[in-house]
Amino acid sequence: MEYIEWKDYPINPDVKSTACFGVLLDQDSRFIMELSFYTQLRNVQALHPDRYEEVINAINNCVKKNKKVYFALDFEHPFFDNLPGYIYLEITDILDPIKVFVEDKSRGSDYGD
Repeated sequence: MEYIEWKDYPINPDVKSTACFGVLLDQDSRFIMELSFYTQLRNVQALHPDRYEEVINAINNCVKKNKKVYFALDFEHPFFDNLPGYIYLEITDILDPIKVFVEDKSRGSDYGD
């Protein structure tokens, strides 16, 4: 799969799984992104196409600031944990500060037995 947002950047060698992809933004800044996080990101693009570039910039700036970032669907249950030096973030950690909001409509069924 091609991740067009970071197609011009080298692959992060810390990634050892097909459940994630990684990017080296520069010599010191790298990230790992779970595919489920990427799916969420593409859904943000569908809902807020006019803000998508801003979201990608927020991700890149976050990585440059923190140096090693792991983007997870759920930071409490990532595919890989205890990666040395990495901080774990979810999509809301990127979207909330730039005031891009996506309503989570996932909930249990209204139909009982």
